Amino acid sequence: MKRPNLFLSRENDLDTMMTPMIDVVFLLLIFFIWTTSMAIVEYVLPSRVSAQQGSQASNLSEPLPEMDFQEIVIKIGWDGSKPRWDINGVRFGALDQVDQQLRAIGQIKLDSPVIVHPEPIVPVGYVIEVFDITKLVGFEQVSFAVEQAPQG
Repeated sequence: MKRPNLFLSRENDLDTMMTPMIDVVFLLLIFFIWTTSMAIVEYVLPSRVSAQQGSQASNLSEPLPEMDFQEIVIKIGWDGSKPRWDINGVRFGALDQVDQQLRAIGQIKLDSPVIVHPEPIVPVGYVIEVFDITKLVGFEQVSFAVEQAPQG
């Protein structure tokens, strides 16, 4: 008995070629359905821009719109007898204001890295207070910036 030659028969070729193709299409469809995000994206962030214009005092509890939140740099300076704080270039005169600003930023994005950058003459107590505030707010990535000593 002679077996039929499958290479010469072209009729079964279409059936065998379409089955893997349909399987691949369904697998791709399932892959794209599983990887799409079904969560609602929220594009509204609080800002300092208000509907009313005038000479009203701004609310420090709202984060600054120009802050990128890629990293938060807190510079601590010393004015001879008292400290000064800058958060991403915005100056604050009291530690309570720094606390309010960090809490407002923390409500938006807690996974931003925080860099505490004190001047060398700042007393250590002020640096520790800022570090404690960042930890109480909930920031997990807190690091310190230091200046390298000149090599001679």
